[in-house]
Amino acid sequence: MSSEYVKRREELVYALKNLGYIRTSRVERAMLKVPRELFVPENVREYAYDDRPLPIGYNQTISAPSIVAHMTELLDPQPGDKILEIGTGSGYQAAILAEIVAPQGHVWSIEKIAELAEFARKNLERTGYSDRVTVIVGDGSKGYEPQAPYDKIIVTAAAPRIPEPLINQLKPGGILVAPVGPLPLQFLFIVYKRPDGKIEIVRDLEVVFVPLIGEYGWKNEREAIAGFWET
Repeated sequence: MSSEYVKRREELVYALKNLGYIRTSRVERAMLKVPRELFVPENVREYAYDDRPLPIGYNQTISAPSIVAHMTELLDPQPGDKILEIGTGSGYQAAILAEIVAPQGHVWSIEKIAELAEFARKNLERTGYSDRVTVIVGDGSKGYEPQAPYDKIIVTAAAPRIPEPLINQLKPGGILVAPVGPLPLQFLFIVYKRPDGKIEIVRDLEVVFVPLIGEYGWKNEREAIAGFWET
């Protein structure tokens, strides 16, 4: 592991902490530990510690570190949590969560693009997280019923609304974080499922994500774009 990457990672985490994106020690430790440079293609590796999204192929991106940190803080993962992630991408967000929920917790992550799922599996294996993250190819908008219910659910693609299956698969007392809205801009929504099953939704900051394509998402990217003009 290059000492230059380690130095730049430490500098980025320090900056994100000062800006308020990182607020807890467990998120700080995870972002210091997980090597983002090993979750991006080699041709953009030099930009791994710039605070910006990067292309990972198949018209998909890895989120900016500030967004990863912020969404992780909103999700409030705890050691031992069962977490469902919708949109594996390169596997970086899953690795951050796996670092926090270790050693008893686990992350199930769904990716609709088979080639990207394989890329994520390889990244997770070489960084030591494959035993704590299970990558599944499928329609993330339907969740993953075999391991439900989950303590936390995080969605890293924009849906027209919170998919009902995800709310159903969230434990009472659980938290779900997802971007909601059409292309190009959405809002982060935080869904709190109270112990009695009642749902409370809080709208957070404005974000930019690729669309969640699926049965409970957008039919295709064109529909997601058209949705912007209907709002």
